[in-house]
Amino acid sequence: MTAQTMDKTPSTQVKALAPIAWKFPIVYTILALVSLIFFGLIGRDGQTTFRVATGGDFFAIPDFAVSSTAAGLTLGILLVIMAAVSIYVAIKRIDTGSWFPMLFGVIFVLSFLAWAGGGSGGVIPLTTLLAGALALSVPLIFGAMCGLVGERSGIINIAIEGQLLAGAFLAAVVASVVKNPYAGLLAAPIAGALVAVVLTFFAVKYWVNQIIIGVVLNVLVVGITSFLYSTVLTQDPGLWNSRQKLPNLPIPLLSDIPVLGRVLFDQNILVYIMYVVVIALQIFVFRSKWGLRMRAVGEHPKAADTVGIKVNFTRVRNTLLAGAIAGLGGAFFTVGSGLAFGKEMSAGQGYIALAAMILGKWNPKGALLAALLFGFSKSLGNTLQSIGTPVANELLLMLPYIVTVFAVAGFVGRVRPPAAEGVPYVK
Repeated sequence: MTAQTMDKTPSTQVKALAPIAWKFPIVYTILALVSLIFFGLIGRDGQTTFRVATGGDFFAIPDFAVSSTAAGLTLGILLVIMAAVSIYVAIKRIDTGSWFPMLFGVIFVLSFLAWAGGGSGGVIPLTTLLAGALALSVPLIFGAMCGLVGERSGIINIAIEGQLLAGAFLAAVVASVVKNPYAGLLAAPIAGALVAVVLTFFAVKYWVNQIIIGVVLNVLVVGITSFLYSTVLTQDPGLWNSRQKLPNLPIPLLSDIPVLGRVLFDQNILVYIMYVVVIALQIFVFRSKWGLRMRAVGEHPKAADTVGIKVNFTRVRNTLLAGAIAGLGGAFFTVGSGLAFGKEMSAGQGYIALAAMILGKWNPKGALLAALLFGFSKSLGNTLQSIGTPVANELLLMLPYIVTVFAVAGFVGRVRPPAAEGVPYVK
């Protein structure tokens, strides 16, 4: 080997290193210092009691109390150590996966709860907090799954808000007339699919801008449901808008597991359907012919067409399926929660569901975790309000929307939507 060859060989083997990603280490450091200083060093005098047991558990876990200041200091120091680790792994360009931010988030929340409950002598009901988080996440999860199926197929679905509201409306009306909440549950996906019919008609047949269609559909559904509510439902609520609630169906043995048993396995059938939908999509989107074709028409429809896949038919079919999924999410507002229908009761949940889908990077598992994050932030606000925390409740209510803004702005990392999303396919 000549000297010239030896000089060139190392240069061909050296690869340019990617720039160090400082975004997350900076965030971890700021949050760790907040926990250490405000929840620990400054802190609040008193104790915080955590309650995890409920009646009917296999075995009772007693309440445990911790010193607010001591817990803040201990957890704050732990968070500082984790922030230092994040700086090290960033310099070494080591991928920690999703477990590291999740663990950091759990510890930070526990530190915050210990501080919030101190001084007021409040009891933090962890089981109730988690159960509320799951309940508030159900329509978000269904909405995120709806957006995922549609956008993976190449159709932007801004109309999730309208599909949720339509599902809630039809579920309430049908359940009230038939006097059976299960009838309302069956009607809800039909309402969501009907909204999707209009979306696909204009998007696929006439190539209208899909974002504009979605916004118009949201306004249209709000107008129709509000008109019918004012003119029909309020005139005879006993017939058209009575409360019909799906009963809880506890799973034997599993529902008696402490903490998670009551949260996950003592739910109504709609929540169990949600479990099935998320698991099925996680499998079928990435490990089935249907999922492969869906991703193909969303990424490269022309290539999909050349191998015999009917692009527009696939898009229409999947968008209708997505609308039905969103309709099920809307049913949770009424028959799932035992409430009568109210004007605009979806309250922007469809837009938050879109943010959850983006935060989850168009992946069912990721969208599920993002929706649970939004639901937990809402449940946290409700819980802290009930125990008299010094944090303004308005600030806590803003938290899901703050997270939404950061998610859409790409703060969570670089996300890439399907390449042909929103682009009509003309053969």
